[in-house]
Amino acid sequence: MTGLGLLAGDVLVVIPCLNERANLPRLLDRLIADTGGADIVVADGGSTDGSQEIVADYRRRFRNIHLLANLRRVQSAGINLAVTAMGRDKRWLLRIDAHCDYPPGYMAGLLDSAVRHGAASVVVPMITRGHGCFQRACAEAQNSLIGTGGSPHRHVGAGRYVDHGHHALMRIDLFLRVGGYREAQSHNEDAELDIRLRAAGGRIWLEPRQAIVYHPRKTAGALLRQYFKYGEGRARTMRLHGSRLKPRQAAPLLVPFAVALLPFALLHPIFALPAAAWAAICLLYGLLLGVRARSACIAASGVAAMIMHLGWGSGYLRQFLQPRPRDRYLPALTLR
Repeated sequence: MTGLGLLAGDVLVVIPCLNERANLPRLLDRLIADTGGADIVVADGGSTDGSQEIVADYRRRFRNIHLLANLRRVQSAGINLAVTAMGRDKRWLLRIDAHCDYPPGYMAGLLDSAVRHGAASVVVPMITRGHGCFQRACAEAQNSLIGTGGSPHRHVGAGRYVDHGHHALMRIDLFLRVGGYREAQSHNEDAELDIRLRAAGGRIWLEPRQAIVYHPRKTAGALLRQYFKYGEGRARTMRLHGSRLKPRQAAPLLVPFAVALLPFALLHPIFALPAAAWAAICLLYGLLLGVRARSACIAASGVAAMIMHLGWGSGYLRQFLQPRPRDRYLPALTLR
């Protein structure tokens, strides 16, 4: 057995999946070539687009490919299911997002980082790339200060210990000890788990050499819904743990209030000033990005950023105003 094969025996690769027919073949081909025979589990949440048939076909050719039915549908439940079913005798969980592209040597690079830095979890930066015009606008917004507020895992910088990042590799024993992902959360479950991992003594290392590529939503409506859910998830995490938002996270909360004031502009123009100032900043920033890139599509990144701000802020406020969760801090599933 090769060195990579020895490492692969310690790793469980999990792909939460729901209607990913367009991405699965490319992703599975990459993982088969890159992971040295590690067990690869596709936790499917009830796909109706042929995704399950694609996995079944790969399963006939590669015995290390597995398909699990995730009846809860959400990613957190799918990963918990895979770990409890197939990961208890393994050391590492490698979480894979079906919407992303991964660099060669991804798993080996993460394992090396974990050993060198004594990390219980290795997270990675996520760079967004789009193909169509709206996707390119989204990508530029998500890669820029106006879209992310300088979040470390949204930019490729220096490696360092962080509070949170895009989940990649983590120790299964610690994952089980803290109770796994909260299945009550469909979004922000990774940041919530990171709080519990750190509380249990786990260190989280951000590894820039293993940055991945994310493909954004293709329509304005899909982007708005996505960021609304992101905002809801972040609010739930904050309330569960009594945490406070950082300034860059709190800024979008002003946007729904600014928009809500617009009808009062019929009484006096001053009520339109907050929304007008916000729109001007975003649109001008996007225009500057477009001029620099010589792209009309990228010039619309300010519009994409406005959609992200409005969705995130509205989702956060909606969840924040809900009754306090009764399952404070505790995961929904006991994995020990």
